[in-house]
Amino acid sequence: MKVNRLKTKNYKIFIGKNSLKVLNNELKKVCSRTNKIAIIYDKRVPKKFLSKIKKSLSKHKLFIFFVTSSEKNKNLFVANNIISKLLKNNFNRSDLIIGVGGGIIGDLSGFISSIYKRGLNFINIPTTLLAQVDSCIGGKTGVNSSYGKNLIGSFYNPKAVFIETEFLKTLPRREMVCGYAEIIKHAIIKDKNFFNWLEKNTEKILKCEDHSLIIAIKKSCEIKLSFTEKDFKEKNLRMKLNFGHTFAHALEIKNKYSKKLNHGEAVLIGMYIAVRVSKFKKLCSENTVMRIKRIYDKNQLLKNVKKFIRKNEILKSVKFMKNDKKNNDDKINFILLRNIAKTTEPGNYKFNIGQINQIVNKLF
Repeated sequence: MKVNRLKTKNYKIFIGKNSLKVLNNELKKVCSRTNKIAIIYDKRVPKKFLSKIKKSLSKHKLFIFFVTSSEKNKNLFVANNIISKLLKNNFNRSDLIIGVGGGIIGDLSGFISSIYKRGLNFINIPTTLLAQVDSCIGGKTGVNSSYGKNLIGSFYNPKAVFIETEFLKTLPRREMVCGYAEIIKHAIIKDKNFFNWLEKNTEKILKCEDHSLIIAIKKSCEIKLSFTEKDFKEKNLRMKLNFGHTFAHALEIKNKYSKKLNHGEAVLIGMYIAVRVSKFKKLCSENTVMRIKRIYDKNQLLKNVKKFIRKNEILKSVKFMKNDKKNNDDKINFILLRNIAKTTEPGNYKFNIGQINQIVNKLF
């Protein structure tokens, strides 16, 4: 199958079946002086893909670091452990880190690359749909702390991104739904035609049908790039990408990053709440709410997480919003919806904890 190439300001994104076949050739172009390569590999990813990568990079000295992909492992302790081993093996700034895994591995690998000797070459190979349509784009890296998610991090672009769709065929439907959360978010905030297309093609994406899958991934990457390349360090415009994430991150923290609620499911819930708040504030119409709800219902997107939409669950999570990195004062910054493809501007809707509790009590 043809490999799609997206050109960004600073790197290329390769999308499609067998996209890993061009890994070595691209590495020669963007990291020509690389000798040592550290591969940070998600333990859950089938080893057959590691064998292919190792074969492609056989002329380099390889160091493999296996990491259990968990929000609890995305921390400074794990990062420092890997950095110590890089130092011990005398990695220099012309060498390379390759992250192979979901968004957790991508965030961790990118973060280590950004701080090791003030910048090491980095290539991202996202293996989940969520990582392929979201975290691999835009240069955000980071680790978690006890105060919240991704509060320690940097902005650091990779040298290249390889979105290999064959990884996705090993994933359960729940993981596909998790990634789909960001796909529908991109359509909701930016592209009405893409949303119309998703109304008809969502099930094909969730079933990993190649043609629909590649269309959805490519379009999502393009939409995210349209924000990140204009506002790389998230000063204003890029904040629109956080639609639904304020409630989502709070729910994740409240539930201690439990496997009972993964990130994509939290985002789906967060967007569901944000749309209802938008209607409550008379920003969007009932028709807009129903179009989004129909996609949710038709594809059973919230089938396994309905208990997290109860009033008490939401109210207990609200207090965790105060450390959200989008906040610049004591109030919580929300991105709300006016219509499909049109959100409010960052900073226009801010509520304190008491106001949020009042809204939740009235809505649920």
